[in-house]
Amino acid sequence: MTVAAVPVSVITGFLGSGKTTLLASLLRDPALARTAVIVNEFGEIGLDHLLVEAADEEILLLEGGCVCCSVRGDLVRTAGSLLARRAAGAIAPFERIVIETTGLADPAPILQALMTDPAIADALRLESVIATVDAAAGAATLDAHPEAVKQAAIADRIVVTKTDLADPGASGLLERLHALNPAAAKLTAVHGAVDASRLFGAATYDAQACGPDVRRWLAAEAFPHGAAGHRHDHAAGRHHDAVTSFCLRRSTPLHAVTLTLFLQVLAEHCGARLLRLKGLVDVLESPSRPAMIHGVQHVFHPPAWLDAWPDGDRTTRIVVIALGLDPLWLEALLDALDCEVAALQAGASAAA
Repeated sequence: MTVAAVPVSVITGFLGSGKTTLLASLLRDPALARTAVIVNEFGEIGLDHLLVEAADEEILLLEGGCVCCSVRGDLVRTAGSLLARRAAGAIAPFERIVIETTGLADPAPILQALMTDPAIADALRLESVIATVDAAAGAATLDAHPEAVKQAAIADRIVVTKTDLADPGASGLLERLHALNPAAAKLTAVHGAVDASRLFGAATYDAQACGPDVRRWLAAEAFPHGAAGHRHDHAAGRHHDAVTSFCLRRSTPLHAVTLTLFLQVLAEHCGARLLRLKGLVDVLESPSRPAMIHGVQHVFHPPAWLDAWPDGDRTTRIVVIALGLDPLWLEALLDALDCEVAALQAGASAAA
């Protein structure tokens, strides 16, 4: 009996553009029941897989690098392992795979591997490539980061997010996206959500419809190690060398006021150098409910309070991806603010 190929969708988009929020919303849709999810993150510490809440899905994390390069082989092995475990009855019989890439990923080698790698290509069918673009920071991101341009150009569906913060029409972002990729369907997320039927259920991803640049990128990735004159050059514009990822950890709870002041300072003084900040924070005033924080450049969302810690680690973890920010400065800033807040509160209590 011939087993039907499993549809695969790739969710891409630059740092902080709303990929995890979109994925979390989609996985709550009954149409995406029985979905296996592979989450990739840039850097040593992963949090996104903890922030995707789903009941029955298989969620796997690829850490330590970008899925387009250093863990590309891991992606192929992970997908193959999922298929083997499903065939053996070791996991629930998922009917779809969704891959969320790191915000620094070049999607071309990912798609090429899914479509042509002999270990998985026959068992998988690339169904859609979904790119998220931030309405508030999208235009500046396209100007500054070639990865973002490639992510939008290679997609067959573009989801514009954070329209509550900015009008993509007023900024010219919609016209720019259309010029960049006229064939892609353009969708707008409402509070991070999009109708799943508009993103999934297509026949097969069609690179031909995306234009000559996309076909050229995919052709180059067919020979990543120098064969036929092609070369996979990670250093040549794939990622900015100054981009660093680090995690601020704290074993003792932070005062709620400290967290507010810390995010304000970052928004005012770090600006465009802060590509993404995401974290789980142990707040003194709410010990059983961690605060989930998100920030991109100058824009920080109000903390969201989870009902419970998503894993056994109840320490504060704030992952930062930035251009030229010193982690020691950020650690010292956080400590100084918390000491000052504690002293002020102790003084107020004594006076009372």
